[in-house]
Amino acid sequence: MTKLPPPIEPGQPLTALAPMQDVTTLAFMAVVAHYGAPDYFVTEFFRVHDTSRPERHIVRSIDENQTGRPVFAQLIGESIEHLERTVDLLLKHPVAGIDLNLGCPAPKVYKKNVGGGLLRDPAKVDEILAALRAACPGLFTVKMRLGFDDASPYDAVLDSVARHNVDLLTVHGRTVKGGYRSAVDYDLIAHAVRRVPCPVLANGNVTSASAAARIVEHTGAAGVMIGRHAIRNPWLFQQCRDHFAGRAVFQPTLADVHGYATRLFRATQDPKIPERAHVNRMKKFLNFVGQSVDPEGAFLHDMRRTQSEAELFAVCDRHLLTEPDRLFVDEPYPGVIARPNCEAPTSTADVDGCSL
Repeated sequence: MTKLPPPIEPGQPLTALAPMQDVTTLAFMAVVAHYGAPDYFVTEFFRVHDTSRPERHIVRSIDENQTGRPVFAQLIGESIEHLERTVDLLLKHPVAGIDLNLGCPAPKVYKKNVGGGLLRDPAKVDEILAALRAACPGLFTVKMRLGFDDASPYDAVLDSVARHNVDLLTVHGRTVKGGYRSAVDYDLIAHAVRRVPCPVLANGNVTSASAAARIVEHTGAAGVMIGRHAIRNPWLFQQCRDHFAGRAVFQPTLADVHGYATRLFRATQDPKIPERAHVNRMKKFLNFVGQSVDPEGAFLHDMRRTQSEAELFAVCDRHLLTEPDRLFVDEPYPGVIARPNCEAPTSTADVDGCSL
């Protein structure tokens, strides 16, 4: 088993930014790193099929990454031949390792029998793990859910993970059909920790540094992988490190959040993307940010109705700079719901996540 890259602070639980489609780009990784990088990054998934080649924009998040942290390349597919071919291509780039997606719950994905859809066929999963282990001379990692409809295939897949010497396993404690709304089963994540010999990261509803500590204690996991709550709160990885170390944890203000929104808007701008489309894309991010701005959801209400950069930042100024010293709360306000698909149809691809 290949040794994992060490955490930023030796001896601490590991942290990782979850792979999220149309979110964990080169630009977003850089923004997160500005506020405190995770120990590991994982790319958006590379779609693997008979005519696929590694998507250039995802390759950029490996080749041009200046965060100083390891980047794992995630694959999604079912053809062993083409998965092996893609591994060979990606190993020519400075990847920390290869990760297999066994958890994406988007129907357009699992209906193709990839991602979470593969959990309906543990025997096929075993074949893929055997092949990828042989194809990866370095680190080979897996991210999975508990099962498709239920957790009935869970032990079989965990045994395959153990048998094929996977180096790191991330478990999202929901089923595929459970999506992102069902309760996270941390007991079953703890079961994985006991059943496989490799380190396990706990994923699912890691909302704050204190929640991360509780989850690690409850599950015995080697650390946590965080998705949507790192969109909401980019300080979260540094907050986790400070909490684990017993240090004072930084509490951002609404003025800090305004700075984050501005930095993210500028970092993700592309001259080829029209202004309104970029504003709509920003709404995907701000839908999560708004969960901790005010308990009434007024920021979200106003932000969702903007159509231009000027309108968007007028809303940010009004809601984030009127009381700039007010704290941005650690946890989402109860009942304030993120709706990532509220933007106009001119926007870019949906945040289907796969790791939220």
